[in-house]
Amino acid sequence: MEKKIIVLTGGGTLGHVTPHMALIPRLQAQGYEIHYIGTASGMEAEKIQSIPGITYHAVKTGKLRRYFSWQNFTDPFRVIAGAFQSAHLMGKLHPNVVFSKGGFVAVPVVFGAWLHRVPVLCHESDLTPGLANKLCKPFATRMVTTFPECAAALGEKAEVVGTPLRPDLFSGDRAKGLELAHFDGSRPILLMMGGSSGAQAVNKALREALGELTKDFDVVHLCGRGNLDKSLENVKGYTQIEFMDAELPHVLACADLVLSRAGSNALMEFQALDKPMLLVPYPKGASRGDQILNAQSMEKRGLCKVLLQENMTAETLTKALRETWESRDSLREAVRKAPPANGTERVLEIIEEIRKK
Repeated sequence: MEKKIIVLTGGGTLGHVTPHMALIPRLQAQGYEIHYIGTASGMEAEKIQSIPGITYHAVKTGKLRRYFSWQNFTDPFRVIAGAFQSAHLMGKLHPNVVFSKGGFVAVPVVFGAWLHRVPVLCHESDLTPGLANKLCKPFATRMVTTFPECAAALGEKAEVVGTPLRPDLFSGDRAKGLELAHFDGSRPILLMMGGSSGAQAVNKALREALGELTKDFDVVHLCGRGNLDKSLENVKGYTQIEFMDAELPHVLACADLVLSRAGSNALMEFQALDKPMLLVPYPKGASRGDQILNAQSMEKRGLCKVLLQENMTAETLTKALRETWESRDSLREAVRKAPPANGTERVLEIIEEIRKK
């Protein structure tokens, strides 16, 4: 039987890692020997090295900045060193295929694969191609995207497929979620997601709006580690939780309406679960503006409602959430007509296609 070897790469943010975690059990079931190339200290190192059966390889890399930094003078040499390390690994491992999720660590890996004529599939989550994937495009065999606009921008190599989503996302139990949230399910459940440091403005507006929101909803607030507000512990109709991992699918199962930032992976998860969404994208200036574009694309297709952070107050947030709830049937109908959000099956098919060429 032919030995099948795949190299996965990508890092820098959790969004560059979680799609790999959705693919890994399926690839293992198909008999792949899996190697992951990432950084020594990035988020991907901790996440991937905790998965049994994966061989992790750390390479040097530099961040691809669009702004001035003294490190811009040294990081190109780290990228070059990483490319040589990656090329050496390709020659040593002889993989059948590479799957890249983007991020700055992917560039030397994709280039190293190209040097050894190893076929590469790149995935881009956001509406516009990130700098890493723009640099990788000439060396990629195929490219897949979450958004149709991105596939159009990348040209004939690209296909819109959605995002690989972890299977446990769909295993939630509504009754368990209600128990975790301490609600009885007699009123609609509003779930606020994205409680990291980047969501502090939304956390604040939500809490200021609780007096009005709890007239209509029971509110589950995933506020992020260190962000509990003890003064709100006994507010009726409000439950705050710092962080959830294994239990998150249950809380998602009981949610009737979601308030969130607009990171691509989260959007595809909510869409796949058929959740009406109000999105408050991370503002431009604090990012490259990809969340705003993601949210606007989905709103244009009727899949969500959007409230820009600069327009957000307790009053406008309350109004927007009520309008989103009133529009829930049309939002769900648009989701049913949209291309699938879960790209797991199609990504696996394309991996097999380019491996066999």
